[in-house]
Amino acid sequence: MEQCACVERELEKVLHRFVMYGHQSEERLDELLRSVCEIRGQLVAFGVQDADLSVLSQTMAQCCKNIKETVQMLASRHKDIHGSVSKVGKAIDRNFDAEISAVVAETVWDTPERQKYLSETIVEHLYRQGMLSVAEDLCQESGVVIDMSMKQPFLELNRILEALRMQDLRPALEWAVTNRQRLLDLNSSLEFKLHRLYFISLLSGGIGNQMEALQYARHFQPFASQHQRDIQILMGSLVYLRHGIENSPYRSLLETNQWAEICNIFTRDACALLGLSVESPLSVSFASGCMALPVLMNIKQVIEQRQCSGVWTHKDELPIEIDLGKKCWYHSVFACPILRQQTSESNPPMKLICGHVISRDALNKLTNAGKSFPKCSWMPCFCNKPKRQLLS
Repeated sequence: MEQCACVERELEKVLHRFVMYGHQSEERLDELLRSVCEIRGQLVAFGVQDADLSVLSQTMAQCCKNIKETVQMLASRHKDIHGSVSKVGKAIDRNFDAEISAVVAETVWDTPERQKYLSETIVEHLYRQGMLSVAEDLCQESGVVIDMSMKQPFLELNRILEALRMQDLRPALEWAVTNRQRLLDLNSSLEFKLHRLYFISLLSGGIGNQMEALQYARHFQPFASQHQRDIQILMGSLVYLRHGIENSPYRSLLETNQWAEICNIFTRDACALLGLSVESPLSVSFASGCMALPVLMNIKQVIEQRQCSGVWTHKDELPIEIDLGKKCWYHSVFACPILRQQTSESNPPMKLICGHVISRDALNKLTNAGKSFPKCSWMPCFCNKPKRQLLS
């Protein structure tokens, strides 16, 4: 993050210089334009014959001199901006390593099966973003076949999201009513919030929508027990409808950020019904890689400097733990307390009859070490128990 901050500071300097250069250029050019227009006006008003040629010559010479000085000044400052732009490039080269192959497994995408998985992941991301034509082109070029049953939910989701961005609630309301029971099973408040936002849109229309708002309030009846307080606030706002909600204590109902919020809620709940994560696997992987890459580059440099090439073999493990934040926590990870290694599908955790959990490799090593199970100072319950009694 420090590298990004350094580049951002240089970029802010360039943007500031661009803005200042634009303002100064406009001021000087406007000043020259006014001067030329005044000279032209004098020539039109008095005529060349009536004007004093010596005075006119001096005026024109001074005008030409001002124009030349302004052009030179703008050209000089433009060169300074070029210098600032080049500093941004140097800051990028200084803070970021363009060569990252040292921390990438060369054979990660070698097999056709893995390439197919990558293409399918990219296609799914494009469907999520609503880039349907790009996804279709990628399918044709890569030979990936996407079933229509996978494609259709994304088409509907993007259609509803596009309508919400245009502040059209009807497609989302129809979808919520159709999936009401499934949303209730998720303990979702999406349908109520959609009805609430539609009611607020009627309130913003003024006194002319009063009767329609009263009739629409019947949609709140199924939600009265769970959202009683919110419904009371909405009903109370009707008192101020004649004077305008924006001039009442209920002006917070008209906040524009509610549309962005309803888009996020709809995306979250729709993805939950489809059994999908809110963010695409590609975007999560990319964000995680951006956070992990600087750490991996640093540790690779340390390994090369200390000539410890055997520490990192590019297998299914990293030489150090990288904290990606709670946002990237999707499941628990178990590390064997004996071998200090993460468990995997080939080396799963094994629960012992005493309640302790260790990896299968650790269990095999401990039981194969001797005829009887070895004693362990930090797990006293392991002592003198044969292998057949250890597994639950």
